[in-house]
Amino acid sequence: MQPITNLENNLSFEDFKAEVIKDYKTAMISRECSLLGRREVLTGKAKFGIFGDGKEVPQLAMAKAFKKGDWRSGYYRDQTFMMAIGELTPEQFFAGLYANTNIDLEPMSAGRQMGGHFVTHSLNDNGSWKDLTNQYNSSADISPTAGQMPRLLGLAQASKIFREVEGINTTGFSKEGNEVAWGTIGNASTSEGLFFETINAAGVLQVPMIISVWDDEYGISVHAKHQTTKENISEILKGFQRDKNSKGYEILRVKGWDYANLIETYQEAGAIAREEHVPVLIHVQELTQPQGHSTSGSHERYKNTERLEWEAKNDCNLKLRKWIIESGIATNETLVEIERSAKRDVREAKKNAWNTFLRPIKKEQEELISILKQVKAVSVNGVFIAKLKDSLANIDEPTRKDILSHARKALRYIVEENFQEKKTLSKWIDSIFQHAQPKFSSHLYSETQRSNTRIKEIKATYDDGAEQVDGRIILRDNFDAIFSSYPEALVFGEDTGNIGDVNQGLEGLQEKYGELRVADTGIREASIIGQGIGMALRGLRPIAEIQYLDYILYALQIISDDLATLHYRTKGKQKAPLIIRTRGHRLEGIWHSGSQMGGILNLVKGVNLLVPRNMTKAAGFYNTLLLGDDPAIVVECLNGYRLKEKMPNNLGNLKTPIGVVETVKEGTDITLVSYGSTLRIVQQTAKDLLAVGIDAEIIDVQSLMPFDLNQDIVKSIAKTNRVMIIDEDVPGGASAYILDKILNEQNAFQYLDSAPKTLTAKAHRPAYGNDGDYFSKPSAEDIFEAIYDVMHELSPNDFPKLEITQF
Repeated sequence: MQPITNLENNLSFEDFKAEVIKDYKTAMISRECSLLGRREVLTGKAKFGIFGDGKEVPQLAMAKAFKKGDWRSGYYRDQTFMMAIGELTPEQFFAGLYANTNIDLEPMSAGRQMGGHFVTHSLNDNGSWKDLTNQYNSSADISPTAGQMPRLLGLAQASKIFREVEGINTTGFSKEGNEVAWGTIGNASTSEGLFFETINAAGVLQVPMIISVWDDEYGISVHAKHQTTKENISEILKGFQRDKNSKGYEILRVKGWDYANLIETYQEAGAIAREEHVPVLIHVQELTQPQGHSTSGSHERYKNTERLEWEAKNDCNLKLRKWIIESGIATNETLVEIERSAKRDVREAKKNAWNTFLRPIKKEQEELISILKQVKAVSVNGVFIAKLKDSLANIDEPTRKDILSHARKALRYIVEENFQEKKTLSKWIDSIFQHAQPKFSSHLYSETQRSNTRIKEIKATYDDGAEQVDGRIILRDNFDAIFSSYPEALVFGEDTGNIGDVNQGLEGLQEKYGELRVADTGIREASIIGQGIGMALRGLRPIAEIQYLDYILYALQIISDDLATLHYRTKGKQKAPLIIRTRGHRLEGIWHSGSQMGGILNLVKGVNLLVPRNMTKAAGFYNTLLLGDDPAIVVECLNGYRLKEKMPNNLGNLKTPIGVVETVKEGTDITLVSYGSTLRIVQQTAKDLLAVGIDAEIIDVQSLMPFDLNQDIVKSIAKTNRVMIIDEDVPGGASAYILDKILNEQNAFQYLDSAPKTLTAKAHRPAYGNDGDYFSKPSAEDIFEAIYDVMHELSPNDFPKLEITQF
């Protein structure tokens, strides 16, 4: 190793030595955490573990270049980095391993995800922003390989927006766009498409992003020769290297055990990204993984003797130790004492974390044992209660599952008895659930006053003789009002900028607001969503446009695993109120048919899913969402852009409520529930039904998630005693979801005199052309005949059977 020139110029030699020794102690503490962490998993105290051993030294270098206001988007081996910036203690490390649900003791996720996933808190308890410029920031990690990459792009792009867009109040969010987004990834995960998509996009956008590739030559058991062309990610990315004639990346290579060169490399990378807004890739090579990939197996199974011997000799901590002694920074005796101290400190931290985790559970165990003793004394089944009590008492390290399982089984033995002790047991079980359930279930959505569902409705208002205009004009003018009122709002997507989106809902707005606020992107849906997540994490209000609903499948993993879980997995300590704008419904053909809805419903819990029937309703949703903290997908009706609507006079202010249905026609005979484009067909069919004496009530769902919070559909069913869900999605999709909500959650079955019905598309996708659509999705005739058939069952004389057999 070489001397650290920059540090030596800025520090006295004594200060320099102290800094190096401090780093060595951090590295040894982190290593001991990894070693003890693995043992805790193997003894059963923890469920699973992936640790950062072998990556300590480059993370120390990264921490030195990381400044307050910067952001990290990493993966589950960055524990040394978090310790080096002061955001992770050994006790917190073990609290995460044990899944402690106390956010104060386990600030990374309150036990909601595996240890090794790191976060800093961006929000106060009331949901307001902290000063992000005055703290080190880490976006909440996720496990899916390369899943951290799209978000990294947005975190970096936010600095570009803050630096170059005028009018944004950057207080607490940015200091002149000088913040760098630092990403980390393992060498094998660079094989993922998300990595290449993000790398390409960052090069195009020229954002201050630094990506470190920790390269230990393996991906679990698979060697780099099976992962990467030429076995070298920086080699195959040479074409991204910037030069005098073209923009691109700065690509740097460094050995992962070379402390001095690592620090200089990271200082250089930080300066380039921070000052020039140029992305940098640092390929950190010759790293090791001393304990293998995870606690699920041993690397001795797949590494040969030569590789294992090489890893033992080239361990980065060992190489740092040797360099410290050779450089005269510290003696062997000093380092031995540091190593012993690290072992003692980590053992004590582990012990404290375990005792702190177990203490409240043991208290509940003791409470239940006391109650069971009382129940045993008065129950005719006391002998069985005694066995349960003794079984519970014999568990030295109980879980809440152990405790509640014993308590609920005890209730079975006394189900036919009636005494005060039984009531005490029942109330105790209820109190434990009330106390414990939120530890695992809260914060799927915002629980503050800025929850989207708390934003009150403001109806559209109209001037006398209001003009009938294309729906796209309403959207366009509403977006104009949004960008005028919210300097931090921006929209981006494929064909979004120059032509004003494929349906002209943003016509002329790029020219008015600039290419950064109304922007075109490449065809790369996952990183479009990532841009939005990252920028929303930093206080901007992005609208990410996915051109059509079916294209959202390309981004669904990022929406599902990252966006939808963010607020939950941080227990409300981070938020990304991203708005995803897309369009679907009623287009002929396989791809744009909207049959993704069922999948979206089941994969994006944590995101609002909104399905406005026209563009006025859509505009109202956008206005509502900009006042709230929850992310959302808005699915505009694809055939609604050219349909005429009255022009409201309160664009920018009208608000469509979230989680509230709308009764668009009152009736007495049957409740018809639908949404989006299909609702128009239902409305048209209702007129034909009136002609034969059937008066249908029509309800527009508007918001699939959350769904009908006021239970207005049930109120309608209580009046009509019949219900039909009409949906262009395939069977088992949104129609099944809606039916489950109103029957099983809202108990509408008690009001039904006829079997509830669903009318959906056929199981296949629509074939190309108008006839393909007609034979695939519910037509006006299908709807009429299905409703008529329900009324025929009720009164055959009044409604003679139609000679149609498909229903």
